[in-house]
Amino acid sequence: MDSFGARGELRVGDDAYEIYRLAGLEGAQTLPFSLKVLLENLLRTEDGANITADHIRALAQWDETAEPDTEIQFTPARVIMQDFTGVPCVVDLATMREAVVELGGDATRINPLSPAELVIDHSVIIDVFGRADAFERNVEIEYGRNKERYQFLRWGQTAFDDFKVVPPGTGIVHQVNIEHLARTVMVRNGVAYPDSCVGTDSHTTMVNGLGVLGWGVGGIEAEAAMLGQPVSMLIPRVVGFRLTGEIPAGATATDVVLTITEMLRKHGVVGKFVEFYGEGVAAVPLANRATIGNMSPEFGSTCAIFPIDDVTLDYLRLTGRSPESVALVEAYAKEQGLWHDPSVEPRFSERLELDLSTVVPSIAGPKRPQDRIALTDAKAAFRKVLPTYVAHDEGDAGTGSSFPASDAGNLEGNGGPKPADEGDGAGRPSRKVTVTTAEGASFEIDHGIVSIASITSCTNTSNPSVMMAAAMLAKNAVEKGLTVAPWVKTSMAPGSKVVTDYYEKAGMWPYLEKLGFFLVGYGCTTCIGNSGPLSDEISAAINENDLAVTSVLSGNRNFEGRINPDVKMNYLASPPLVIAYALAGTMDFDFATEPLGRDTDGKDVFLQDIWPAPADVEAVISDSINQGMFTTDYADVFAGDERWQSLPTPEGDTFAWDGESTYVRKPPYFDGMTMATTPVADIDGARVLAKLGDSVTTDHISPAGSIKADSPAGRYLAEHGVDRKDFNSYGSRRGNHEVMIRGTFANIRLRNQLLDGVEGGFTRNWLADGEQTTIYDASAAYQEAGVPLVILAGKEYGSGSSRDWAAKGTRLLGVKAVIAESYERIHRSNLIGMGVLPLQYPQGESAESLGLDGTETFAVSGITVLNEGTTPRTVHVAATKQDGGTVEFDAVVRIDTPGEADYYRNDGILQYVLRSLVG
Repeated sequence: MDSFGARGELRVGDDAYEIYRLAGLEGAQTLPFSLKVLLENLLRTEDGANITADHIRALAQWDETAEPDTEIQFTPARVIMQDFTGVPCVVDLATMREAVVELGGDATRINPLSPAELVIDHSVIIDVFGRADAFERNVEIEYGRNKERYQFLRWGQTAFDDFKVVPPGTGIVHQVNIEHLARTVMVRNGVAYPDSCVGTDSHTTMVNGLGVLGWGVGGIEAEAAMLGQPVSMLIPRVVGFRLTGEIPAGATATDVVLTITEMLRKHGVVGKFVEFYGEGVAAVPLANRATIGNMSPEFGSTCAIFPIDDVTLDYLRLTGRSPESVALVEAYAKEQGLWHDPSVEPRFSERLELDLSTVVPSIAGPKRPQDRIALTDAKAAFRKVLPTYVAHDEGDAGTGSSFPASDAGNLEGNGGPKPADEGDGAGRPSRKVTVTTAEGASFEIDHGIVSIASITSCTNTSNPSVMMAAAMLAKNAVEKGLTVAPWVKTSMAPGSKVVTDYYEKAGMWPYLEKLGFFLVGYGCTTCIGNSGPLSDEISAAINENDLAVTSVLSGNRNFEGRINPDVKMNYLASPPLVIAYALAGTMDFDFATEPLGRDTDGKDVFLQDIWPAPADVEAVISDSINQGMFTTDYADVFAGDERWQSLPTPEGDTFAWDGESTYVRKPPYFDGMTMATTPVADIDGARVLAKLGDSVTTDHISPAGSIKADSPAGRYLAEHGVDRKDFNSYGSRRGNHEVMIRGTFANIRLRNQLLDGVEGGFTRNWLADGEQTTIYDASAAYQEAGVPLVILAGKEYGSGSSRDWAAKGTRLLGVKAVIAESYERIHRSNLIGMGVLPLQYPQGESAESLGLDGTETFAVSGITVLNEGTTPRTVHVAATKQDGGTVEFDAVVRIDTPGEADYYRNDGILQYVLRSLVG
């Protein structure tokens, strides 16, 4: 349909494209850039049912002051995935093909209807480091561990139309996206329209730096988008973020993004769009825009987008996009009012401003990305928080310790008495331990040592300014005779082969390698918990003496228990600061006053002596990076190396499941499914599986990191003949629901308030007099007895990565509802997508204020009106205490859109899509 007569033609050179013009719509001219992209989307997909003229009018005449209440359906141009979240997507698509056949349909109806691209980047683990063959060895080990998954993905590449796979050892999904996959303007069937995407990784927002509207969704939503389902959303509030000034010498793009993250978290942008504007935008290089966009999940916004301008076009040319496509981007953006004009200020709901000249060198930690610390305050902030980590009573960064420095001498951890912390005479706990390596080297380690220094993660490895600064700092350090402390595990994991190319051209590798920063792989590595093991001797010393040690990484995530099981405190920093901390060897360090070592003449060397000047960095970059690097590295990006091409691959429209596989198994979501839906029922007699506090992330919920031998997942693998050394990570086994259920809520740092002082995946089984057991074993007992389960939680439940298994695992454990104080966007919608009801305590109330301790039996009534096509605003919750008393309240139903209500009625989004396709 074309109710507004928007369909027309755009000529660019000798080519003509069909477009949907925005110019004729009242109000469109003053919309923010991001809403113009959405408006074009509605114009082009108007069908009179899901997308009507009223929806289009509501968006064009958007009231920037109003709270979001109008639902629209956004149809993304494409879907992008990484292998951890992508494998379950392809598993589900393969399972849907079989379910379609069982329901009497044609298997090939299940195909991506939008282009879908998957980059294998999450599976490389830093097993080997600090040596020249580290990359080759790690890739070899990766293929050995993941052969079954990779065969399955190769089958998907051949079986599904419009589905492409970028093989291992190529790059990180978001960097590959901005450098090659993103179109900025799409052309399909002769129609030109803005590129947009949803991705199965929360950092999909990196592509916002290229003017591409996109964000992370759960794998469940991504599958639906691939199958032609629009993403249901409310027209959001848009925060205008004005940038002025320029970054000062000594500060980096990383420091800018940590400052913006802190500002926006403080302001509150969850569920909102953030859009950058103003005269300062032109001074922000594309790589910096991408770095800022990447961190959108860390400050909580749906997206963080930059409009299209000359900087965008220059980057598209540099990265080898064709002259025709660059010409189209320019002509289309100018025709549609999508070209950045700093003299025009769009309508915004809220405004913020940052003068870039005020940014100072910073780090963030020890457990949240928004907890920025100015580098000059880093030592004091570390000392302030260290006692709480020594005492296993971890406070937030910057909050005071529960233990005054003078009392920090004899703290006991959860594991019983430990050697005394003597203190170092300067008010910090100290427990010096001598380590002797297998090679015979001997040294002392203490609380606060930097045990991991990793240049990793798309956030920064896509940015030549910080990557070259790191290399030049390494060069200066080596020339001064500085070395890295022997207890630091060093690694370099770039986001694409282009980084390797420009390091080679600039002659930087020898200096990086001299400090131990050898290439270990092209992948996410440390940032997602694939840091690999510390050396046996150091790991044993840390664990036997209960040391609180640190990691420093150039990533975007530093949540508890994520980076490495031996490391309690994790700090985000720019790549040059990662190297600086590797040289320092400890977080207990003040770069302004303490030397990193002595030069060959015996003179003290400080950080300022080796920090490269920004002008020098830019000069080396301009001499070292060229278009040819991008065109060569991406010329045949989907073909893969010999290892990939020689993988034996199954054939056929449906997948031949291997009953013995411990990596890829057919999930039970469609077992016994019929075309008719089962009526929604109230919940009765439910018990609490876990009672959780604030800021429980999807890292706490979803299986991630290594698999412990004595965990339910470890026992399952051992029972299926898998050796301990071959357990691999949870992420690599996401295609096997049996492993994943057993790892849900099993994070070593999870604190279930049903238990006192116990960390990890444990709970009480109320069917067995409240005895302590694993969450998985309790769930199995409850499900066998037919007892439904609920989760009680605090604020920001489900923040962090867009992990679909956080919702899938919750569902498969038998949880019918979650009651929280507030939710992060993606996890809430994923719960609905899996048929789990997200409820919210009444405003200002919590489990504590209502007197709920998790021993109660819960009944939830009023849900059944969904069967009549109505979504209730609240439902009644009655919690019966063990002594017979009750707590009653009306919980807010967080089914926010009619589309979500349809998914919940169908018991999940995949069931809804399947019935739609067969119907």
